[in-house]
Amino acid sequence: MHWRFISVGLLFIVLIVDSVFGQQYGRGRQRVYPDRSEFPMWENEDGFERDVFTFARIKYEPHYFRGWDGDYPEADWNISYRLQQLTSMKVNPYPVVLELTDPKLTDYPFIFIIAPRSVIFSDAEAEALRNHLLNGGFLMVDEFWGKEQWDHFYRQIKRVFPNREPRELSLDHEIFHNVYDFQEKPQVVAIHFWRQGYTYHPVPGIENDPDPHFYGIFDDRGRMMALLCHNNDLVDGWEREDDDEGFFRQFSERSSYPMGINIITYAMTH
Repeated sequence: MHWRFISVGLLFIVLIVDSVFGQQYGRGRQRVYPDRSEFPMWENEDGFERDVFTFARIKYEPHYFRGWDGDYPEADWNISYRLQQLTSMKVNPYPVVLELTDPKLTDYPFIFIIAPRSVIFSDAEAEALRNHLLNGGFLMVDEFWGKEQWDHFYRQIKRVFPNREPRELSLDHEIFHNVYDFQEKPQVVAIHFWRQGYTYHPVPGIENDPDPHFYGIFDDRGRMMALLCHNNDLVDGWEREDDDEGFFRQFSERSSYPMGINIITYAMTH
């Protein structure tokens, strides 16, 4: 009887924890998204509404707590605004969300996946992503830390490109210098970990390799098709720019927006 009570108690705790994390990270929750009118807006020239850059986020079915809508939609709206404000690029004020199997995927040369530790591609998704990238598309992947999360997404991306290996970019690569000139590879940590004094996401084993890594996947002509931003949370600097001035000055202003602008500029010009 004693062990039975303990088992029931442990089950109750597990259910509570699962419920809390599910609500926080996307399983079984009903998120209330902010209103678009609360964020900066702009208009593009009449007749050229489609001749603009559109930030496209990929929606997927998460297998882990954190899902496709991490930092959404604030991050997407903010990076779109900063692109419009800080570059000569004409930008759609309304980013899109779509699945890899959506026939409209080909309309968006730049696509973004967040929290890839939650991704398990279906065969159809893997094929659609492969075709999109080989036909000129570009994928940015952000917000994953440590060996375990890397290993998980590595297995998924190898289903997309079985014969292509991610290659780590050196600091002299153009992507670190084409608009903003980085003297070291940028790294951004989520604001709640930064407030606890961390400079990285404290996942198991991260202490053995806390540095940021940027891996490219290239086609047969040497064109970069995908950029994997490992040991990084660049997108949190896009989302959180109004939450804390110190975080904004240290990360959004110095790393998240400059690197995001570099990546998108590179993707759209190569």
